[in-house]
Amino acid sequence: MNDLIKRVEQGIKRRWEHQKGNWRWQSLTKEIEKSVKTDPNQRPVILFNASTRLQSMSQNAAYSMLTAMSLRMQGVPVIQFACRSGLSRCVLGSNRNDFSKTPPCALCIKQSLAVFKNMNTVWFERSDDPVVAAEIENLTIDQLQKYQHQGEPLGFWAANSLRWFMRRHHLKDSDLNRQFFKAFILSGWNVYQQFSKLVNKTNPQAVVLFNGMFYPEAAARQVCLEKGIRVITHEVGLRPFTAFFTTGEATAYPMKIDDGFQLTPQMNDILDEYLSSRFKGNFSMAGIRFWPEMNSLDETILARVSQFKKLVPVFTNVIFDTSQVHANTIFPHMFAWLDNVQKTAQEHPDVLFVIRAHPDECRPGKESLESVAGWVKESGISELPNVLFIDANQYISSYELIRRAHLVMVYNSTIGLEATLLGKPVLAGGKARFTQLATAFYPSSVEEYRAQLKKMLDAEEIPLPPEFIRNARRFLYFQLYATSLDFSHFLKEDNFWKGYVIARSFPINDLCPEKSTTIKVLIDGILHEGDFYYPL
Repeated sequence: MNDLIKRVEQGIKRRWEHQKGNWRWQSLTKEIEKSVKTDPNQRPVILFNASTRLQSMSQNAAYSMLTAMSLRMQGVPVIQFACRSGLSRCVLGSNRNDFSKTPPCALCIKQSLAVFKNMNTVWFERSDDPVVAAEIENLTIDQLQKYQHQGEPLGFWAANSLRWFMRRHHLKDSDLNRQFFKAFILSGWNVYQQFSKLVNKTNPQAVVLFNGMFYPEAAARQVCLEKGIRVITHEVGLRPFTAFFTTGEATAYPMKIDDGFQLTPQMNDILDEYLSSRFKGNFSMAGIRFWPEMNSLDETILARVSQFKKLVPVFTNVIFDTSQVHANTIFPHMFAWLDNVQKTAQEHPDVLFVIRAHPDECRPGKESLESVAGWVKESGISELPNVLFIDANQYISSYELIRRAHLVMVYNSTIGLEATLLGKPVLAGGKARFTQLATAFYPSSVEEYRAQLKKMLDAEEIPLPPEFIRNARRFLYFQLYATSLDFSHFLKEDNFWKGYVIARSFPINDLCPEKSTTIKVLIDGILHEGDFYYPL
């Protein structure tokens, strides 16, 4: 009974705190609308983020909200494109085990009404196209993935969303998957049509979207690309309370680093301090800390390592992450790359391969349902005497493995960049953020990859090109301190839900470029074709 009372009290307190948070956003937007006159010479900016929150304020939803408020402070007309039960099934609010359970639209709409109360909001509602519905009615999963309507890749958008939603890459041809797939396709087409009408009517100068890969925002982005409208996508940055904005695809994290950019002694000191903390596991992203603890290699692992001539850590990624679309350049997907790892391990019995599952695979509420652990069990690779598997919930220091490594193998995980920074050769199996610069060995085909891997494993030592470390440091510093826009002045952690935030107390003038470098960079990027980088 005491536990029940405690849960009820916590629920009441949480709802009260979230209500106060919404009142804070309302107060800010109300004050802005009273203080600012709309510039009649400015065309509107549209913001859309249906895939980033339901009944409270996530970090990405807050970044979008602060962007809208900053634009209003400049007199720019702002339109919030918001969902009013317009998605048959959404990626956040649906039950992946039961298609019959509809999303919590009432709570989501209530949240939108609260935070957008003083803003110009255009709502879209559900409208399934009977032509599309008829065309996809009897399609298989493979056919749905390839489905296009009037040239629009509705199946591609839906597949990216469904993989994230189902927490897996391979989608079985089941009734449940087909139902969700068709719902995503129909809703994606609805967004495409509704958003087309909105931009035709309002002629916006720019559109700001969350992520750009989930089907609602992907559909809106496609409209902009076809109509020549400047479209910006955003995602969480690498440091706490930071965001990355780009006119490219945010999940690919495109950056333009000038060839002449080199780190100063002061920049090197700042980066060394950051890395010192990171190598101890002291970092988080989107309010989530992946490493609750970090343990040293125990005697059992060290004894196993000592039995082999060489150690090769193999670092995997989360298979359903939206970044994987960009990563799959050499292999069709990460598990195909792991199949190659298994074959390589069989051919090199004197090398110990330590396969390390990404810690985010077991994050509560976001657990991978097609996991590396599952692949290990099904493939039988752990039966090989020269293979050791470390699961996602085993908080063994990856950095200690790297320091002992002959070679580090990654798919597209950031740990590859860190391995280079630790002076180790890295072979990437997919396109990663850091492969934009020469920071790792990154072959262009499967054949080249296999030949490169064999050469590296057979070598006594692998020479590391000096530019790899220099570029890795340049890349990481630029990613941390040029592209990650800091909103910590405006936001603080929600006391109940990790990854969610509430607004700090600040005067609305702080949302002006004259008061905030972050806002200056943001406004310049949206209105004046800036690059969304801090000056270095």
